[in-house]
Amino acid sequence: MNWPKASVSAFAGLLSVQILLPLGGIDPARAAATPWLDHEQARVRLVAAGESVGDGERVRLGLEFRLQPGWKIYWRSPGDAGFPPSLDWRGSENLADAAILWPVPHRFSLFGLETFGYGDAVVLPIHARLERPGDPVALRARLNYLVCEEICIPHDDELSLDLPSGPAASMRDGLLVAQAELRVPGFGAEAGLALESAVLTGNTEKPRLRVVARSDVPFQAPDLLVEAPPGFGFGKPKVALRDDGRRVELTVPTGRGALAEGVLEGKWLTLTITDGQRGLETGIVARHDAMPSLGGMVSPATWFAMLGLALLGGLILNLMPCVLPVLSIKLLSVVGQGGRDRRAVRISFLASAAGILFSFLILAGGALALKAAGMSAGWGIQFQQPLFLSAMALVVSLFAFNLLGWFEIPLPAWVGAVATQDGHGTAHGLGGHFLAGAFATLLATPCSAPFLGTAVGFALAGGPLEILAIFVALGVGLALPYLLVAALPGLASRLPRPGAWMLVLRRILALALIATALWLLGVLAAQVGVPAATTVGLLLLVVGLLLLFGRRLDRALLVSSVAVIGLVAVIAPSGFGAAERAAAIPGALTDWRKFDQAEIARLVSEGKTVFVDITADWCITCQVNKQLVINRGEVAERLGNSGVVTMRGDWTLPSDEITAYLTGFGRYGIPFNAVYGPGAPDGRLLPELLTDDSVLRALDAAAGS
Repeated sequence: MNWPKASVSAFAGLLSVQILLPLGGIDPARAAATPWLDHEQARVRLVAAGESVGDGERVRLGLEFRLQPGWKIYWRSPGDAGFPPSLDWRGSENLADAAILWPVPHRFSLFGLETFGYGDAVVLPIHARLERPGDPVALRARLNYLVCEEICIPHDDELSLDLPSGPAASMRDGLLVAQAELRVPGFGAEAGLALESAVLTGNTEKPRLRVVARSDVPFQAPDLLVEAPPGFGFGKPKVALRDDGRRVELTVPTGRGALAEGVLEGKWLTLTITDGQRGLETGIVARHDAMPSLGGMVSPATWFAMLGLALLGGLILNLMPCVLPVLSIKLLSVVGQGGRDRRAVRISFLASAAGILFSFLILAGGALALKAAGMSAGWGIQFQQPLFLSAMALVVSLFAFNLLGWFEIPLPAWVGAVATQDGHGTAHGLGGHFLAGAFATLLATPCSAPFLGTAVGFALAGGPLEILAIFVALGVGLALPYLLVAALPGLASRLPRPGAWMLVLRRILALALIATALWLLGVLAAQVGVPAATTVGLLLLVVGLLLLFGRRLDRALLVSSVAVIGLVAVIAPSGFGAAERAAAIPGALTDWRKFDQAEIARLVSEGKTVFVDITADWCITCQVNKQLVINRGEVAERLGNSGVVTMRGDWTLPSDEITAYLTGFGRYGIPFNAVYGPGAPDGRLLPELLTDDSVLRALDAAAGS
């Protein structure tokens, strides 16, 4: 059986705990823990992972319960009855805050009630943040919990634990805490689990929630726990296993009580999928299924609406800041047509449009392949791959070298088509126009545009037909300016004929392409480190120098040398590991927190407003939003207020957490910004291109102003 690496690591960690605990090789007297507080039904104590605080800003703790047979305590969301353990830390010293992490719970069905909790023994991990890292901490906690069998008994205990300064060496109880942390549901990858879809089905008043999940190993006892706003209830799921038990469909009936506000559609739900000790946790916005399912059909009106949005989104993409790296290629396509006959202009622009459509078919094929492999697909995720970045840097550099006049020889076929030139040195070959369109599209699509996100969400949540249709419509939208010139070739043929002025323009455009190559290398440095990016950059420089000074070499030798060095430049990043990302993400504000979806609800419950910015080094529109809106003026002042918490998620490299978060909003690309608060607990989405007014209005609405 092939176990996923993450599952093997988790199993090894659990096994090491089970082996080490009975050996007695760790002195329990040195472990930091409170005495057991004994009751007839349960006993409880507070333990620390180390005997001292260490030098970090967090201390790892555990709340350990041992229960009599048949008795249980409750999970953070107890279900139809009960309440979870809670801790009041007032009286503690050097403690900023502390959060309980909840291991995978069990379902208890009794008298028609569905509750969730723990029996026998459990450790609830606690991450405590210190006000002064490295200083001693005095922990004083009042514990309130409910222990139940057929009757329930509340308990109110006091816990006291002091930790001195010094290295946080792990003790016996540190292994207990580590074991419990491994059982806390994450985003699934570490447990070999992944969410495929989560939609509402049936009527709006009383829908069912249908969740489809996948596992690297066959499911044994899958279950689904749903947390929703007050008043909404969820029954026990109906379980259907497929694909030899590696895929499960969980269908949950829903109910709405007197406290429910409105319908379930549009509400934020937290889903916890469990299978024994394995768990996956993610958040979604409840939406009705708009995709074909179990033989169902999407209405013609929905199809036309989505195709229209895709067409419009592709057209608007021409105006987004993401096209900045490829303006040189677009400008060259236009200015090189001056004085040419109308037929030649029409054919060349049709070739560029065909290249655009071809690139969108490539993107659609990639999305289909990822879905078939059980992986997450998203808009612009090719920029998360170092090999793609190095390949694009090579092609951009060759474009620049050609514009500088460093080579006019037929390189390998895919480059030679681009280099086909007339007497004025302007690329007029149909292969060149085709590849220029395809290449420009791949570089111009790392960011989202208005209407594009909705269309891509429709496509990626559907099947092959939806993906192909929507991506073709996006391509047609992006190609519309080229198609317009093809229909009215006089728009381009009336431009001045190429001449000496073109030489100056070519040099300027070459500099723009060199800047694009440097930008790609900068993104590559963020992913695999400066040494890797420097290596690729030096190899590209060697290619350029060969083209410039190697004209007297044998043509075959020169072509083969350029091809070999170019190939080495493309694959060089694979020899380097991922770069270390900075823990603190730089920005105009000094208090950006790392994105933590689980923290949002807690902060909102405290009356805070939370501003979420999902960004990436390769997303140019994201950088424009920062420079023009987020980091300046009244918006920066508002975001710096004590009542506003700013969170930034970095999607430069693949992240299951961020992908799941975006998918929960039906979004598959960035920029992505949302604001949460007492007035918008489920989050208020902002447009792709931010303005001061849109951000300030969202902050006011979220704060309840």
